[in-house]
Amino acid sequence: MLRVDLDELRAALTLTQVGEDSYQAANLQLGGAIVFGGQILAQSAVAALIGQAGKSVKTMHTVFARPGASAKPLDVSIERVQAGRAFASGTVTFSQEDAVCARSMVLLSADEPDLIRHGDECAPGPPPAPGGDEGGAWRTVVAGGVDVRDPDQVGPPDLDVWSRWIGVPDDLGTSQALLALSTEGFLIGTAMRPHQGVGQSQAHRTLSTGVISHTITFHRPCDADAWVLLRQHSPFAGGGRAYGRGDIFTAGGQLVGSFAQDSMIRPMRPARSGRL
Repeated sequence: MLRVDLDELRAALTLTQVGEDSYQAANLQLGGAIVFGGQILAQSAVAALIGQAGKSVKTMHTVFARPGASAKPLDVSIERVQAGRAFASGTVTFSQEDAVCARSMVLLSADEPDLIRHGDECAPGPPPAPGGDEGGAWRTVVAGGVDVRDPDQVGPPDLDVWSRWIGVPDDLGTSQALLALSTEGFLIGTAMRPHQGVGQSQAHRTLSTGVISHTITFHRPCDADAWVLLRQHSPFAGGGRAYGRGDIFTAGGQLVGSFAQDSMIRPMRPARSGRL
């Protein structure tokens, strides 16, 4: 479980303007040398919403081109593609030293009345009991005691994870940013579950793993400071790649978002100029 410091989180989500549609972003310091991809998802949502009052994130697709160094700030560039009454779209590009690390395409939308409505539901069971502050601002609990780090613990390519943020602002934009962050980190482990001798404890040691693209769609508003269930499944892995998808449910079983991810899982080999 990642321990996220609340002050660091606030700093990472507060982009500093350095020019027209240009910003600088701080990184979460999570103990590794590489920028956490979930952080970039959150910052993409924050950046896309700048100057877009009355709209929220509908869907966001992010491609991770190369790793970023967590010790250096990120340069953030926003390109507005379209803005109308109901929809707006744009790209958010993250770079370091003029090398692109990631780029997000973000679609925003305004609320409109229902013509039709339906939504999947689930019976998630009771959310976790309140705990201590060992997780910092982010609490996560894997359902059923599953340990995706253990290479000898084999199971189906499914994983349920409870997630909740503590002490964060309750506005919709922040909640969407944090929910996006929450969905990034568990699908690789989900894909590893059926395979004896493969676990996330080997990542960046004997296995080279990383997210290469991630898509999230929000169906309705949801508070990140309440427990949500990330219900995840990996239908395919092969050729050094894995694909996973998931849904976000409230503790009451209401569907609020969906996500999908392509990732890399292959034997470790010598790095070449930061390329994947």
